[in-house]
Amino acid sequence: MTNSQHIPVMLEEVLKIVQPEQCQTVVDATYGRGGHSKAIYERLPEDSRLILIDRDPEAIQHARSVWKAIQNVDIVHAPFSRLREELVRLGLFGKVDAIIFDFGVSSPQLDNHDRGFSFLHDGPLDMRMDNSSGPTALQWMIGISEKKLAEVLWEYGEERFSKSIATSIKQALSDKLIQTTHDLEQLIVATQPFKDKYKHPATRTFQAIRIAVNDEVSEIDQGLEQALGALASGGRLVAISFHSIEDRIVKGFIRKESSGDKYPPDLPIPSKMIQPRLRKLGKPRKPSAAEVHRNPRSRSAVFRAAQKVA
Repeated sequence: MTNSQHIPVMLEEVLKIVQPEQCQTVVDATYGRGGHSKAIYERLPEDSRLILIDRDPEAIQHARSVWKAIQNVDIVHAPFSRLREELVRLGLFGKVDAIIFDFGVSSPQLDNHDRGFSFLHDGPLDMRMDNSSGPTALQWMIGISEKKLAEVLWEYGEERFSKSIATSIKQALSDKLIQTTHDLEQLIVATQPFKDKYKHPATRTFQAIRIAVNDEVSEIDQGLEQALGALASGGRLVAISFHSIEDRIVKGFIRKESSGDKYPPDLPIPSKMIQPRLRKLGKPRKPSAAEVHRNPRSRSAVFRAAQKVA
Protein backbone atom coordinates (compact mmCIF):
# COMPACT_ATOMS: atom_id res chain seq x y z
CA MET A 1 0.00 0.00 0.00
CA THR A 2 1.28 3.48 -0.82
CA ASN A 3 1.18 6.62 1.29
CA SER A 4 -0.21 8.67 -1.59
CA GLN A 5 -1.90 11.84 -0.40
CA HIS A 6 -5.60 11.88 -1.11
CA ILE A 7 -7.13 15.30 -1.76
CA PRO A 8 -10.96 15.32 -1.88
CA VAL A 9 -12.22 16.89 -5.08
CA MET A 10 -14.63 19.87 -4.96
CA LEU A 11 -15.03 19.52 -1.20
CA GLU A 12 -16.65 22.92 -0.63
CA GLU A 13 -19.25 22.20 -3.31
CA VAL A 14 -19.99 18.83 -1.68
CA LEU A 15 -20.45 20.39 1.77
CA LYS A 16 -22.69 23.12 0.39
CA ILE A 17 -25.09 20.58 -1.14
CA VAL A 18 -24.94 17.90 1.56
CA GLN A 19 -25.46 20.39 4.43
CA PRO A 20 -24.21 17.89 7.03
CA GLU A 21 -25.31 20.07 9.94
CA GLN A 22 -28.91 19.21 9.00
CA CYS A 23 -28.39 15.48 8.33
CA GLN A 24 -29.15 12.39 10.36
CA THR A 25 -27.77 9.85 7.88
CA VAL A 26 -25.14 10.34 5.16
CA VAL A 27 -23.73 7.71 2.79
CA ASP A 28 -20.31 8.06 1.16
CA ALA A 29 -20.70 5.41 -1.55
CA THR A 30 -17.10 5.81 -2.78
CA TYR A 31 -15.02 6.18 0.39
CA GLY A 32 -11.57 6.12 -1.25
CA ARG A 33 -9.43 7.53 1.55
CA GLY A 34 -12.21 9.41 3.30
CA GLY A 35 -11.52 13.03 2.39
CA HIS A 36 -15.17 13.89 1.87
CA SER A 37 -16.27 11.67 4.79
CA LYS A 38 -13.92 13.34 7.28
CA ALA A 39 -15.15 16.85 6.44
CA ILE A 40 -18.78 15.74 6.59
CA TYR A 41 -18.38 13.86 9.88
CA GLU A 42 -16.88 16.92 11.54
CA ARG A 43 -20.11 18.81 10.77
CA LEU A 44 -22.69 16.14 11.55
CA PRO A 45 -24.92 16.34 14.65
CA GLU A 46 -23.84 14.04 17.49
CA ASP A 47 -26.68 11.54 17.04
CA SER A 48 -26.24 11.18 13.27
CA ARG A 49 -24.92 8.23 11.27
CA LEU A 50 -22.27 7.97 8.55
CA ILE A 51 -22.08 4.98 6.17
CA LEU A 52 -18.77 4.39 4.38
CA ILE A 53 -18.89 2.12 1.32
CA ASP A 54 -16.13 1.01 -1.05
CA ARG A 55 -15.40 -2.04 -3.19
CA ASP A 56 -11.61 -1.68 -2.81
CA PRO A 57 -10.21 -3.84 0.04
CA GLU A 58 -7.39 -1.34 0.60
CA ALA A 59 -9.90 1.50 1.02
CA ILE A 60 -11.85 -0.60 3.51
CA GLN A 61 -8.64 -1.43 5.39
CA HIS A 62 -7.94 2.31 5.59
CA ALA A 63 -11.49 3.03 6.78
CA ARG A 64 -11.28 0.41 9.51
CA SER A 65 -7.95 1.74 10.73
CA VAL A 66 -9.33 5.29 10.96
CA TRP A 67 -13.02 4.86 11.80
CA LYS A 68 -13.50 1.48 13.47
CA ALA A 69 -13.66 2.87 17.01
CA ILE A 70 -15.79 5.87 16.09
CA GLN A 71 -19.42 5.70 17.16
CA ASN A 72 -22.25 5.77 14.59
CA VAL A 73 -19.98 4.99 11.61
CA ASP A 74 -20.67 1.86 9.54
CA ILE A 75 -18.00 0.49 7.18
CA VAL A 76 -19.22 -1.63 4.27
CA HIS A 77 -17.05 -3.53 1.78
CA ALA A 78 -19.26 -3.62 -1.32
CA PRO A 79 -19.68 -2.08 -4.77
CA PHE A 80 -22.29 0.66 -4.88
CA SER A 81 -24.41 -1.59 -7.10
CA ARG A 82 -25.27 -3.27 -3.76
CA LEU A 83 -26.37 -0.01 -2.15
CA ARG A 84 -29.97 -1.14 -1.71
CA GLU A 85 -29.00 -4.49 -0.20
CA GLU A 86 -26.55 -2.99 2.28
CA LEU A 87 -28.83 -0.15 3.39
CA VAL A 88 -31.76 -2.53 3.82
CA ARG A 89 -29.50 -4.67 6.03
CA LEU A 90 -28.71 -1.59 8.12
CA GLY A 91 -32.38 -0.55 8.27
CA LEU A 92 -31.65 2.71 6.46
CA PHE A 93 -33.08 2.26 2.95
CA GLY A 94 -35.38 5.20 2.19
CA LYS A 95 -34.07 7.13 5.22
CA VAL A 96 -30.82 8.67 3.93
CA ASP A 97 -30.37 12.46 3.87
CA ALA A 98 -27.44 12.58 1.43
CA ILE A 99 -25.47 10.21 -0.80
CA ILE A 100 -22.11 11.02 -2.41
CA PHE A 101 -20.57 9.36 -5.46
CA ASP A 102 -16.99 10.25 -6.43
CA PHE A 103 -16.52 8.09 -9.51
CA GLY A 104 -13.34 6.88 -11.17
CA VAL A 105 -9.94 5.87 -9.81
CA SER A 106 -8.57 7.31 -6.59
CA SER A 107 -5.07 8.73 -6.24
CA PRO A 108 -3.90 5.82 -4.03
CA GLN A 109 -5.07 3.37 -6.68
CA LEU A 110 -3.26 5.25 -9.43
CA ASP A 111 -0.06 5.62 -7.45
CA ASN A 112 0.17 2.01 -6.29
CA HIS A 113 2.25 0.23 -8.94
CA ASP A 114 0.83 -3.17 -7.98
CA ARG A 115 -2.72 -2.13 -8.87
CA GLY A 116 -1.89 -1.66 -12.56
CA PHE A 117 -4.15 1.33 -13.19
CA SER A 118 -1.49 3.67 -14.54
CA PHE A 119 0.85 3.39 -17.50
CA LEU A 120 3.19 5.82 -15.71
CA HIS A 121 4.37 2.98 -13.46
CA ASP A 122 5.38 -0.53 -14.42
CA GLY A 123 3.32 -3.15 -12.66
CA PRO A 124 1.02 -6.12 -13.17
CA LEU A 125 -1.95 -5.64 -15.50
CA ASP A 126 -4.60 -5.81 -12.80
CA MET A 127 -6.87 -2.69 -12.85
CA ARG A 128 -9.52 -4.25 -10.58
CA MET A 129 -11.25 -1.88 -8.14
CA ASP A 130 -11.75 -4.94 -5.95
CA ASN A 131 -8.50 -6.82 -6.39
CA SER A 132 -9.75 -9.69 -4.22
CA SER A 133 -12.10 -11.06 -6.89
CA GLY A 134 -12.76 -11.25 -10.62
CA PRO A 135 -10.43 -11.41 -13.63
CA THR A 136 -7.47 -9.06 -13.90
CA ALA A 137 -7.11 -6.79 -16.94
CA LEU A 138 -4.62 -9.28 -18.43
CA GLN A 139 -7.00 -12.21 -17.93
CA TRP A 140 -9.88 -10.18 -19.33
CA MET A 141 -7.94 -9.28 -22.49
CA ILE A 142 -6.90 -12.89 -23.00
CA GLY A 143 -10.49 -14.06 -22.62
CA ILE A 144 -12.25 -11.78 -25.12
CA SER A 145 -12.21 -11.66 -28.90
CA GLU A 146 -10.31 -9.12 -30.96
CA LYS A 147 -13.62 -7.71 -32.21
CA LYS A 148 -14.97 -7.24 -28.69
CA LEU A 149 -11.73 -5.63 -27.54
CA ALA A 150 -11.87 -3.14 -30.41
CA GLU A 151 -15.49 -2.32 -29.53
CA VAL A 152 -14.56 -1.66 -25.91
CA LEU A 153 -11.64 0.59 -26.88
CA TRP A 154 -13.93 2.60 -29.13
CA GLU A 155 -16.97 2.76 -26.84
CA TYR A 156 -15.25 3.36 -23.50
CA GLY A 157 -12.08 5.08 -24.66
CA GLU A 158 -13.19 6.80 -27.86
CA GLU A 159 -9.94 5.46 -29.29
CA ARG A 160 -9.86 6.16 -33.05
CA PHE A 161 -7.21 3.47 -33.60
CA SER A 162 -9.21 0.88 -31.67
CA LYS A 163 -9.10 -1.82 -34.36
CA SER A 164 -5.36 -1.69 -34.97
CA ILE A 165 -4.60 -1.52 -31.22
CA ALA A 166 -6.91 -4.48 -30.56
CA THR A 167 -5.18 -6.48 -33.31
CA SER A 168 -1.75 -5.68 -31.89
CA ILE A 169 -2.81 -6.53 -28.34
CA LYS A 170 -4.31 -9.91 -29.26
CA GLN A 171 -1.26 -10.85 -31.34
CA ALA A 172 1.11 -9.84 -28.54
CA LEU A 173 -0.96 -11.81 -26.02
CA SER A 174 -0.78 -14.93 -28.18
CA ASP A 175 3.00 -14.49 -28.31
CA LYS A 176 3.08 -13.88 -24.53
CA LEU A 177 4.65 -10.45 -25.05
CA ILE A 178 2.30 -8.57 -22.69
CA GLN A 179 2.61 -9.11 -18.93
CA THR A 180 2.85 -5.62 -17.40
CA THR A 181 1.51 -2.10 -17.77
CA HIS A 182 4.80 -1.07 -19.39
CA ASP A 183 4.46 -3.83 -22.00
CA LEU A 184 0.95 -2.68 -22.91
CA GLU A 185 1.88 1.00 -22.95
CA GLN A 186 4.85 0.43 -25.25
CA LEU A 187 2.76 -1.66 -27.65
CA ILE A 188 0.08 1.08 -27.86
CA VAL A 189 2.69 3.77 -28.50
CA ALA A 190 4.22 1.67 -31.28
CA THR A 191 0.82 0.94 -32.86
CA GLN A 192 -0.59 4.47 -33.05
CA PRO A 193 0.40 6.18 -36.34
CA PHE A 194 -0.42 9.68 -35.03
CA LYS A 195 0.14 11.12 -31.57
CA ASP A 196 -2.02 13.61 -29.67
CA LYS A 197 0.30 16.24 -28.21
CA TYR A 198 -2.15 16.85 -25.35
CA LYS A 199 -2.70 13.22 -24.32
CA HIS A 200 -0.49 10.18 -23.89
CA PRO A 201 -1.22 7.53 -26.57
CA ALA A 202 -2.13 4.92 -23.94
CA THR A 203 -4.62 7.07 -22.00
CA ARG A 204 -7.76 6.04 -23.87
CA THR A 205 -6.92 2.35 -24.03
CA PHE A 206 -6.09 2.09 -20.32
CA GLN A 207 -9.31 3.95 -19.47
CA ALA A 208 -11.42 1.69 -21.68
CA ILE A 209 -9.95 -1.54 -20.31
CA ARG A 210 -10.37 -0.35 -16.72
CA ILE A 211 -14.02 0.56 -17.29
CA ALA A 212 -14.72 -2.83 -18.86
CA VAL A 213 -12.84 -4.87 -16.24
CA ASN A 214 -14.79 -3.18 -13.43
CA ASP A 215 -18.12 -3.06 -15.28
CA GLU A 216 -18.22 0.61 -14.35
CA VAL A 217 -21.07 1.67 -16.64
CA SER A 218 -23.46 -0.89 -15.15
CA GLU A 219 -22.21 -0.08 -11.66
CA ILE A 220 -23.02 3.62 -12.08
CA ASP A 221 -26.43 2.89 -13.59
CA GLN A 222 -27.36 0.61 -10.69
CA GLY A 223 -25.82 2.84 -8.04
CA LEU A 224 -27.74 5.94 -9.11
CA GLU A 225 -31.06 4.12 -9.40
CA GLN A 226 -30.64 2.52 -5.98
CA ALA A 227 -29.52 5.82 -4.46
CA LEU A 228 -32.80 7.42 -5.49
CA GLY A 229 -34.73 4.75 -3.60
CA ALA A 230 -32.38 5.05 -0.62
CA LEU A 231 -32.91 8.79 -0.18
CA ALA A 232 -35.56 10.16 2.13
CA SER A 233 -37.87 12.87 0.82
CA GLY A 234 -35.71 15.98 0.41
CA GLY A 235 -32.52 13.91 0.42
CA ARG A 236 -29.65 15.13 -1.73
CA LEU A 237 -27.56 13.32 -4.32
CA VAL A 238 -24.03 14.38 -5.25
CA ALA A 239 -22.10 12.88 -8.18
CA ILE A 240 -18.56 13.79 -9.25
CA SER A 241 -17.47 12.41 -12.63
CA PHE A 242 -14.06 12.41 -14.27
CA HIS A 243 -14.71 11.52 -17.88
CA SER A 244 -17.48 11.99 -20.41
CA ILE A 245 -18.93 8.47 -20.10
CA GLU A 246 -19.54 8.85 -16.37
CA ASP A 247 -20.91 12.35 -16.74
CA ARG A 248 -23.30 11.38 -19.55
CA ILE A 249 -24.79 8.69 -17.33
CA VAL A 250 -25.24 11.08 -14.40
CA LYS A 251 -26.61 13.85 -16.61
CA GLY A 252 -29.07 11.50 -18.30
CA PHE A 253 -30.23 10.03 -14.99
CA ILE A 254 -30.90 13.41 -13.37
CA ARG A 255 -32.61 14.70 -16.50
CA LYS A 256 -34.84 11.62 -16.73
CA GLU A 257 -35.83 11.65 -13.07
CA SER A 258 -36.34 15.43 -13.08
CA SER A 259 -38.70 15.34 -16.06
CA GLY A 260 -41.11 12.91 -14.41
CA ASP A 261 -43.43 10.32 -15.91
CA LYS A 262 -43.65 10.10 -19.69
CA TYR A 263 -46.99 10.68 -21.40
CA PRO A 264 -47.89 11.10 -25.09
CA PRO A 265 -47.08 14.71 -26.03
CA ASP A 266 -50.63 15.43 -27.29
CA LEU A 267 -52.31 14.08 -24.15
CA PRO A 268 -53.58 16.84 -21.81
CA ILE A 269 -52.01 15.99 -18.44
CA PRO A 270 -52.00 18.31 -15.40
CA SER A 271 -48.53 19.01 -14.02
CA LYS A 272 -49.32 17.32 -10.70
CA MET A 273 -49.61 13.97 -12.51
CA ILE A 274 -46.12 14.12 -14.03
CA GLN A 275 -44.50 13.43 -10.65
CA PRO A 276 -40.73 13.96 -11.13
CA ARG A 277 -38.62 12.11 -8.56
CA LEU A 278 -35.67 14.51 -8.57
CA ARG A 279 -35.05 18.25 -8.75
CA LYS A 280 -31.77 19.48 -10.19
CA LEU A 281 -29.73 21.58 -7.78
CA GLY A 282 -27.95 24.21 -9.83
CA LYS A 283 -25.90 23.76 -12.96
CA PRO A 284 -23.03 21.32 -13.46
CA ARG A 285 -19.83 22.73 -12.01
CA LYS A 286 -16.12 22.38 -12.65
CA PRO A 287 -13.34 22.85 -10.11
CA SER A 288 -11.97 26.34 -9.73
CA ALA A 289 -8.63 27.33 -11.24
CA ALA A 290 -7.23 27.51 -7.70
CA GLU A 291 -8.31 23.94 -6.96
CA VAL A 292 -6.84 22.62 -10.22
CA HIS A 293 -3.59 24.36 -9.32
CA ARG A 294 -3.59 22.68 -5.88
CA ASN A 295 -4.74 19.32 -7.21
CA PRO A 296 -4.13 18.80 -10.96
CA ARG A 297 -6.05 15.51 -10.91
CA SER A 298 -9.25 17.47 -10.27
CA ARG A 299 -9.10 19.24 -13.64
CA SER A 300 -11.51 16.91 -15.45
CA ALA A 301 -14.07 16.69 -12.63
CA VAL A 302 -17.73 17.56 -13.25
CA PHE A 303 -20.00 18.08 -10.24
CA ARG A 304 -23.76 17.49 -10.46
CA ALA A 305 -26.36 17.46 -7.68
CA ALA A 306 -30.06 16.81 -7.27
CA GLN A 307 -32.68 16.56 -4.54
CA LYS A 308 -35.39 13.94 -4.08
CA VAL A 309 -38.82 15.53 -4.23
CA ALA A 310 -41.69 14.63 -1.94
